[in-house]
Amino acid sequence: MTPDEYCQQKAAASGSSFYYSFLFLPAPRRRAITALYAFCREIDDVVDECPDPQIAAAKLGWWRQELARVYAGSPEHPVGQALASVVKAFGLPQSELAEIVDGMEMDLTQSRYLDFKGLELYCHRVAGVVGLLAARIFGYSNERTREYAHELGLAFQLTNIVRDVGEDALRGRIYLPIEDLQRFNVPAHEILARRESEAFRALIEFEIGRAEEAYQRAFALLPAEDRKSQKPGLIMAAIYRTLLVEIRADGCKVLTQRTSLPTPRKLWLAAKTALFG
Repeated sequence: MTPDEYCQQKAAASGSSFYYSFLFLPAPRRRAITALYAFCREIDDVVDECPDPQIAAAKLGWWRQELARVYAGSPEHPVGQALASVVKAFGLPQSELAEIVDGMEMDLTQSRYLDFKGLELYCHRVAGVVGLLAARIFGYSNERTREYAHELGLAFQLTNIVRDVGEDALRGRIYLPIEDLQRFNVPAHEILARRESEAFRALIEFEIGRAEEAYQRAFALLPAEDRKSQKPGLIMAAIYRTLLVEIRADGCKVLTQRTSLPTPRKLWLAAKTALFG
């Protein structure tokens, strides 16, 4: 299996909505964004699948060394090997890839966020920076597109946080800011026990609204001349925003179920946005 095939398999196996936006890219850009996505998945899997924080930290340390090898031209891992040519071709800064590792590492030491400002730092590292890297791969002519891409990354992460409240609770994590829990009178122990209530549903409605505002800010920032090249992000947004609609329609039951869209619907949304969005 070649490094590119490994990354392709990693992306396809995840079933992520992001995968469907890659299908409409020219081959070189598709290969590049798939390598970036596979890198993010590898780092995320270290944190989610390793129960011992010390071992997970050691593995993340190995990935930091692998990034150095990528830029030195001597990567060892298939994802690193796939990234090696990508970082040169698209000018991906090592500092930004390293910042993704910084974000994932936060999960090893922090399971609560006092306020939204603190959560924003986490979202910036694990998603906003990914948006900046993706924008380079997709191509742009106006620097304002970087602001759009970063804001869109934040919107995606806020959507993930809403969708995954129940799964995160099983890991002892609550990404919803404590100030929001207090505002809606939702005790943390009820979330960890996955106990739904009217107060909790009101909280999730609020968080959905916050994510929607982030999408609107992102769209307002996208320059018209870069709309075509940045179409993959718009495809992802169409799928993710539909996911929020479904979560709301299901009564915001994110503690006890994980809402997802069937593959045919994702493909339909992707094709529709590619043609008309």
